[in-house]
Amino acid sequence: MNSYFYRSPLVYELELHNLVFKSWIYAAHITELPNPGDFVLLEVGEESLIIVRDRNNEIHALINICRHRGARVCEKLKGHSKTFVCPYHGWTYSLDGTLRSARHMEMRKDFNRADFPLKRAKVLVHMGLIFVNLDEQAADLSGPLSKIDVQLGAYDLKNAKVAHKQIYKVDANWKYCLENYLECYHCKTAHPHYARIHTLADLDEDAKDFDAAMRARASVETGVAGIEKEYRKIYSAAEAFGACVQATRYGLYDGYLTGSEDGQAVGPLMGKMKGYDGGASDFQFGPLTFMLSYPDHCVLYRFIPRGQNKTDMEVVWFVNGDAVEGENYEINRLTWLWDQTTLEDKYIISRNSEGASSDFFEPGPLHPEFEQTLMMFIDWYLDVMQSVIK
Repeated sequence: MNSYFYRSPLVYELELHNLVFKSWIYAAHITELPNPGDFVLLEVGEESLIIVRDRNNEIHALINICRHRGARVCEKLKGHSKTFVCPYHGWTYSLDGTLRSARHMEMRKDFNRADFPLKRAKVLVHMGLIFVNLDEQAADLSGPLSKIDVQLGAYDLKNAKVAHKQIYKVDANWKYCLENYLECYHCKTAHPHYARIHTLADLDEDAKDFDAAMRARASVETGVAGIEKEYRKIYSAAEAFGACVQATRYGLYDGYLTGSEDGQAVGPLMGKMKGYDGGASDFQFGPLTFMLSYPDHCVLYRFIPRGQNKTDMEVVWFVNGDAVEGENYEINRLTWLWDQTTLEDKYIISRNSEGASSDFFEPGPLHPEFEQTLMMFIDWYLDVMQSVIK
């Protein structure tokens, strides 16, 4: 795309309100909120949401601005609280966002506490994954997600454990970060460790026999019938706006059981998995969240714009819920491959951002296979922006 779409402050604001805020985004895992009062913050653009479990064990996504003068009512990135209290004038909110007290506001005869709860985003909890959408009119994501229940259910994420999570801050527009993830044309040159393990780094023609053999044995070896089935409704083909869903499975080369430095197991098998089939599953949830699932661990990626030229790439590593750190897995072995790969991505994205921001940059042709998904995103993005700008 033309560099204007990455450099314009106006475009960035339009993107947030007409694309990002209307899309489903992964917010947290259910085990991060085990008890009533537990919360984590999700920051998107300049917005802040409190993901919290209330006293009835319901999960809410509360917009983190007091209904009086707009101050943030929660500052910690995660924690436990009985209420949320505005530090400015003391307005106090319950865990479900209702206004409990507003000091001395009874002097206003027209004031009713029930009229001023914290605003909310839509929430969906699916297989332990918490998704949010800032659009009150957003279509439900549960229908599209149900199409991949077999493939995703193999990993029993509801009972999985967040072994590690890390935010990689990149000084680049969010689209550079997302576009990099959507193509594997760069994998051979930028990610030698990844490329020696995953067939996705090679042309379909070169890997088709290998992948076909993996899919033929996948159901038997993993013990999950149908784990190899593909489903792909993303971007313009999504069932509803911002409700992209995808499940695909591809091969790992001989000698590699999983995505690790040496290709050997880094933890107990996940969920319903009974063995290694020499494959890995790719999932997409909404436009900005992805997950690569091996038989023994899952790696979730989320791309969040935090400014016109600032992006948070969050990576979350999941393991079997019964696994014990130090006994069943070691953090360094578990995270090595995708920490290494993400640091490599951070480097090439920065170089891409610097060069493509030049007035002299002219976009070149995209690869018809390796960059096919990238083209799908660009077509969707331009359609959305065209409908907004005209």
